[in-house]
Amino acid sequence: MTGEEARKAVRILAFLVVAAALVRVLTEPMVTKIVVSKSKRTLSAYGENGRVLGVFPVALGRQSAGAKEREGDERTPEGEYYVCFKNPESRYHLSLGLSYPNLADAGRGLADGRISTAEYRAIAEAQAARQIPPWRTELGGEIFIHGATDGREGTAGCIAVSNQAIEQLFPEVELGTPVVIEP
Repeated sequence: MTGEEARKAVRILAFLVVAAALVRVLTEPMVTKIVVSKSKRTLSAYGENGRVLGVFPVALGRQSAGAKEREGDERTPEGEYYVCFKNPESRYHLSLGLSYPNLADAGRGLADGRISTAEYRAIAEAQAARQIPPWRTELGGEIFIHGATDGREGTAGCIAVSNQAIEQLFPEVELGTPVVIEP
């Protein structure tokens, strides 16, 4: 191989490496995990390798102490969930639906007599398929990360961020993205 052929080969290889990296960046979600801290009232968005992409202030359920137990308790749940629904036409600007109730919530609800065995199974099946769980049970549902413009002090149990924050998050989050809500 001549010197000129070697330089061409190096340029082609460099081009392929850059092209592969660009395809990877454009096809993979930028946000790979969301962590909400109820005590700090923050939402942290993480990218690959645990890199923090952004930290945003949040408004939580009006009764923020403790985990959500039932419909109407105005509490934000605690636990491990995933984004199961994206609503670009939300009445709260944009919204990311969470997989509440999860299997742990359903187990507590079944043990407390708040849901039936059939409802427990339906929640378990939705979790296994990474789909939207039943949102119309005594446990409540339709918990979202959504925008807010009114400077609200609290929600009915959702996680509200500024409209600017949800505009940043919405396109970078895919269905199935893990969401951890800490006390």
